[in-house]
Formats: sequence, structure tokens, C-alpha cells
Amino acid sequence: MKDFIETRIITAVRGLLTGRVNELLWSTELLVPVIEFEGNGDGYIITPLISLSTCERTEKERIVKLDSYSLSITFTVPESPDSELLSYVYAGAVCRAVYDNPTLGGVVNRAVISGKKYVPPKVHHCGEPWTVVILIRLSVEGLIE
Repeated sequence: MKDFIETRIITAVRGLLTGRVNELLWSTELLVPVIEFEGNGDGYIITPLISLSTCERTEKERIVKLDSYSLSITFTVPESPDSELLSYVYAGAVCRAVYDNPTLGGVVNRAVISGKKYVPPKVHHCGEPWTVVILIRLSVEGLIE
């Protein structure tokens, strides 16, 4: 049975995060928690939240029969002296990985970073985390009924 496109997209994004993004994180001079989805929570790791939804298509996308999705990746960076810097590092690594692989390994026709949002804690030095939200717009050809 053929996988749903949504499942394939989520799988491709997880692979991108645990593969290329982790490689980029390891190449920095900073001690950055690596991205894992199936770990037991031990060690210095972070697990981002991936959220996928369909989005409104432009007239051009309707004519050429492209489906559009909006994907958000949310990192919650625990408070530390480097939390703000780590937020920028995660966003930069994800953006670089998507730029290097705009088709997510052939799963989509095009993936484009459409926004980044950095949310500092409301009160600094009280244990609240930084949050980074990266928005990606995905185009997939040929799925319209």
C-alpha cells in the first residue's frame, strides 16, 4: 500500500533533522544538543515538534495542480546562558539544510522557508525556555482529485 503524502513529508523532515541538521550542529564550535525523535530522553538532546497542515493554494497552484502544505518546526530550548544563541543556531542549521535539499529527497517539488520566529522567555532567568518556530511552505504536484 502506498504511503500518504503527509506521512512521507513528516518522515523526510525527521530524516533531514536527524541527518543533515545534526551534521551541521556537530560542525559548530558550540556544544549544541543534537536532535533525536526516538531516544529515551537521556543525554543532551532536543526533540522538536513538527506540525503539518494544508494551506490555501494560489491561483497558479490550482491551474498547474499543485497541493500546498505549511509545516512548522518548533524547538523549545531549555534555559541556559547560551539559550538565545542556540535558538539562532538551530534556525540557521534548519534553513541551511532545507536550502541544500529543497525537495526533501524527492518527496516534495519544493520546500521554502517562509518564516522564523524567536520567542524569548517572558521573564529571564526563571527557568522558562526560548522557543524557535520555523515555517516551511511545501508544494507537491499531482495530488489534487
